[in-house]
Amino acid sequence: MMNYEHDFYTTSGGQTTLNCGGKLVDFTDPHIMGILNVTPDSFYDGGKFTTESQILNKVETMMAEGATFIDIGAQSSRPGAKLIDAETEASRLLPAINSIFRNFPDILISVDTFHSSVANSALDSGAVIINDISAGEIDPSMYNVIKKWNVPYIIMHMKGKPADMQNDPKYIEVVNEVFTYMRDKIILLKKLGIHDVIIDPGFGFGKTVKQNYSLLKNLEQFSQLGKIIMAGLSRKSMICKPLKIDPKDALIGTSALHMSALMNGARMLRVHDVKEAIEVIRLYKEMQDS
Repeated sequence: MMNYEHDFYTTSGGQTTLNCGGKLVDFTDPHIMGILNVTPDSFYDGGKFTTESQILNKVETMMAEGATFIDIGAQSSRPGAKLIDAETEASRLLPAINSIFRNFPDILISVDTFHSSVANSALDSGAVIINDISAGEIDPSMYNVIKKWNVPYIIMHMKGKPADMQNDPKYIEVVNEVFTYMRDKIILLKKLGIHDVIIDPGFGFGKTVKQNYSLLKNLEQFSQLGKIIMAGLSRKSMICKPLKIDPKDALIGTSALHMSALMNGARMLRVHDVKEAIEVIRLYKEMQDS
């Protein structure tokens, strides 16, 4: 890891709370963000949650199992996926949000979108976090929406776009490059008055298997940025390729990597399987408290 100006970084402490719709969430202990894809084509669960009853049952299950947040996405970002327009995304997303809030009014919803207009509508409907896989690269107007609503903003590193991000991604040194990208984004957002930022190194988004594991191994270095770290590892190809398995068989591998992420500083896990991720957190806490 490169040595940077000391006054920007923190070797201890950093942000440990987020104001989410008026509720202060403490990240001293890790939290789970459950994934809800209302898409026909996501890599693992595409097409499973498209009716209102399917969506509500999934949300109820994830909340009962211990999810703090539900992250709703209406656009697949799997490798090779083509981007859909904001209108199509909103037509899938907003009815789901409205239905969820009618049934679970106290829920903390994150919305997985890079369209500023969709983010604005989702926040107007009650969402409390925006999860942007492009960190404002696809739609720079996203920054205006985040500032307007003063909500936590998850920024992820992605090399290219989903359609081409896995076409031979190259880095001189992946950890340094992703770290520098996050540093520069945090500086930019701070200048714009956006302070509640969660960083996601973007496992599987424009990285080879080796590059993904290099990021995971060195994840703790991102704590120097003083922001909450989120890890999205659930059932991804960095598990499936080495083990020669399909995503449906990748739960054990996912749990193993979740423990590694927690031990290296992650304070939020974005997961398909909430119950199992909660169990990993409980064992992690046992180890930390021993």
